[in-house]
Amino acid sequence: MKVLITGAAGQVGQSLQDTVPDTVSMVATDVGSLNLTDRHALLAGLKAAKPDLIINAGAYTAVDKAESEPEVAERVNGKAVADLAAYCAATDCRLLQISTDFVFGGDRNDPWPVDAIPDPLNVYARTKHHGEEAALGGCDSSCVVRTSWVYSEYGNNFVKTMLRVGQSKPEISVVDDQIGSPTYARGLAELLWRIAFEWPDERILHYSDNAEISWHEFAIGIFETAHDLGILSKVPAVRPVSTTEYAAPAARPAYGVLDTSLTKKLYSDICPDWEIALQTMLRRLIKLQSPT
Repeated sequence: MKVLITGAAGQVGQSLQDTVPDTVSMVATDVGSLNLTDRHALLAGLKAAKPDLIINAGAYTAVDKAESEPEVAERVNGKAVADLAAYCAATDCRLLQISTDFVFGGDRNDPWPVDAIPDPLNVYARTKHHGEEAALGGCDSSCVVRTSWVYSEYGNNFVKTMLRVGQSKPEISVVDDQIGSPTYARGLAELLWRIAFEWPDERILHYSDNAEISWHEFAIGIFETAHDLGILSKVPAVRPVSTTEYAAPAARPAYGVLDTSLTKKLYSDICPDWEIALQTMLRRLIKLQSPT
């Protein structure tokens, strides 16, 4: 199977490369080799590669910045997906589109099922929802995988930010009224490869680690685990703050936990407890940063 990955330099893209099966011929692309914002170059690159499957890990993910760059976010998260879907529909290629819990408005107290009606609250979320619609409506052989709070040993993410801040500050303020589920990118990548070889009849799936916690609780878990592993010499105090007090430019859903029961039914031994996934990531980070 020939699989083309977009966004190969991102967290999910690099995790896909780390976990690629031996039977896959992988074409890893990023903005330098396959620019999602350039339609003609994008289609030319796809025609040259001739993949059997596209895993679209490329996305505009700067949630707050998207409020001032809606056209750029739409081009990457919406229109580019329509181009990918059109190519797939014309060539019998399959499309695996990664989406987000942010497509939901957050007005809920129990996990969002796959058939819940999206109600995006910000520009980023709306463009990701447009991407879902483009993938599902433009290609019959497409599947959308929604996930949440992605982190990894690569790039910039909440876990690595907390580690950096925790090394220099005795106290940090973290939002405690947004509830969701962290997702270790490596686990997500392993699921995406499972889907590639065990294609579901279902068009939408949800994946995250097992958790229903606040950012505040997640930060405490990060600091305590990092301290236990010797990454941090001491655990900083974590002061809870409200979303209103934090005052980010883009609105966030108050509750973004995804119902992963369908995915668990289709694919066994996935969705680890968040503490185990976090410890696994931090151990890999230690190895990655250690001199050879």
